[in-house]
Amino acid sequence: MGLGLPVPAVTIGLLIASNVFMTVAWYGHLKFKTAPLLTVIAVSWFIALFEYILQVPANRIGHGHFSAAQLKTIQEVISLTVFALFSWLYLGEKIGWQHGVGFGLICLGAWFIFHDFG
Repeated sequence: MGLGLPVPAVTIGLLIASNVFMTVAWYGHLKFKTAPLLTVIAVSWFIALFEYILQVPANRIGHGHFSAAQLKTIQEVISLTVFALFSWLYLGEKIGWQHGVGFGLICLGAWFIFHDFG
């Protein structure tokens, strides 16, 4: 796979990068509440384009090694991780214990997706 890296590394790397773009597109504008809404929408769409440029290949490369459900689960865990860091570092929001518990429960759910009890 790309640069001789294993499929999981390429897939997860692309998903991390795509989620950074999507988080910025969806939430970055919250610091610019005086900006016109149409401007914010246009800028967000432009930023989100890069999310798609990374997300689509990530899923295409990863599918086969991972199931579609596993790809979606990986994406959601990455999305929550990126969002937690973004909201703390960029928006200055506090991350409390309840966020950790909720995230832990989501990770527990992800663990079940990756195990075949069948």
